[in-house]
Amino acid sequence: MSYKITVNGTSHDVDLPGEVPLLWVLRDELGLTGTKFGCGVAACGACTVQVDGIAQRSCQLPLEAVEGEVTTIEGVGTPDNLAAIQQAWVDNNVAQCGYCQSGQIMQAAALLADIPNPTDQDIDDAMQGNLCRCGTYPKIRAAIHDAAKAMQEA
Repeated sequence: MSYKITVNGTSHDVDLPGEVPLLWVLRDELGLTGTKFGCGVAACGACTVQVDGIAQRSCQLPLEAVEGEVTTIEGVGTPDNLAAIQQAWVDNNVAQCGYCQSGQIMQAAALLADIPNPTDQDIDDAMQGNLCRCGTYPKIRAAIHDAAKAMQEA
């Protein structure tokens, strides 16, 4: 069956079974490899994307259930013009191995869209499903606060 999805502002016709997880559509069909496979059971957050601004785990979201525009890490800023959340990640040296970071950033961006000035508790609550094996949680929290400040000043 053919499905039409919009990813990062571009419409795509995808001819795959509806039960194929969005993660594999993004990576294998569309070549958008910034979204990572972590656990495959929506427990780690490495595969987080946004669907109409809501953070979703793409490893467990079937193609047939995608309703709305999908935004991946490739749709957030550009190498020459980083989004505030990405710049805050760089400024705070958040990434160590970096594997989870695209999911972390997508979750953080969704948080900031909902709560422009989050408390530590807001951040902890929103980010609890995104695991970082390197343990950079204090840097993640600091980066989210810095991004919130930068976005408010802009």
